[in-house]
Amino acid sequence: MYLTKEEELILAGEYGYALQKAMEILVALGDIYGAERLIPIKSAQIAGVSYKNLGEAGLEFLRDFVNAGAKVSVYTTLNPAGIGNEEFMEKQREVLDLYRAMGIEVTSTCTPYYGANLPKFGDHVAWSESSAVSFANSVIGARTNREGGPSSLASAIVGKTPEYGLHLEENRKATVRVRVEARVKTFVDYSALGYHLGKTLGNDVPYITGLMPESTDYLKELGASMAATGSIALYHVENETPEYRDAIDDSLETITVEEKDIEAVREQFRDDWRDIDMILIGCPHASIQEVKGIAELLKMRGRPLKIPLFITASRAVKALADALGYTEIIERYNGRIISDSCFVVSPIRGWYRGIATNSGKSAFYFRSFGFNVRLDDAERLIKEAP
Repeated sequence: MYLTKEEELILAGEYGYALQKAMEILVALGDIYGAERLIPIKSAQIAGVSYKNLGEAGLEFLRDFVNAGAKVSVYTTLNPAGIGNEEFMEKQREVLDLYRAMGIEVTSTCTPYYGANLPKFGDHVAWSESSAVSFANSVIGARTNREGGPSSLASAIVGKTPEYGLHLEENRKATVRVRVEARVKTFVDYSALGYHLGKTLGNDVPYITGLMPESTDYLKELGASMAATGSIALYHVENETPEYRDAIDDSLETITVEEKDIEAVREQFRDDWRDIDMILIGCPHASIQEVKGIAELLKMRGRPLKIPLFITASRAVKALADALGYTEIIERYNGRIISDSCFVVSPIRGWYRGIATNSGKSAFYFRSFGFNVRLDDAERLIKEAP
């Protein structure tokens, strides 16, 4: 990989140990994927935040960078943290303090685009949360690979990333056409479709026809589910996403999604309410529109839930919900908005037996963790819940 004179000096250690180690990570990554050069990035978003996932090895990795004086050189935000017992939280707080010491905005959300980290079309970024990567590439039209925590941190420190993969125009073309003949109308329909496509396509770049999403929240959920069950980091939806016009040619194989495919996903997650003791909304973190919708559904229900309802959201969305009165309504009916955290990356086994959710991503992960799972639209969940 070609390096500029300055990049060579960084790699040689002339600018200090922290920059040298970050550059070593980027050069190794570039060599693996055949990148010709490094390119500047506008922002970074770092996963690998929960102590559950990092462990002591990850914590030591972060300590080494901080002790070497590492500082990020571009605007950088952070993925959600985990929640657990006091011993866990002591470690978790240290993780956040270490990231903060490097100049990272400890926003702790998987939806940074609902806040200050909103790239423009065509911007090169280095993001590592799978659902955010999908949203940035597909809905915004920014350019990022599905980075790991260490590589996104290295890019944030250096301010550059290797030019390969989805940073290159030719790799952003569709590799398969998906004709949706099933009825896909609601939020959970998009969850189920994404769940099915991730399982079916793996790491393809699908060009999807037959969809008319009501909001970008539906596209967010589609991408999140595809990224959870597969490793899809970019998709195109005809007439909806910004790059669809140039993404396809007539030679592509076409697959069809029928009603039975969506129903097969739903059938996997129909555990009885007797085995469910928590409702979870906001995976990825909920938008203010989603929060408003939940508040309205609870008012229509008219009586408190007997099991707790948790809505995970960014602190920016929660602050807006507080100001608009949605938080007070939700709490009145045994609900709670939780910011900065994610149940998927938290050691909650033993706290609950089963979850009800409208998120295909949540359903996938919690079933793999051994939980009972009920997947349905928020409207039906709130109406039918005990």
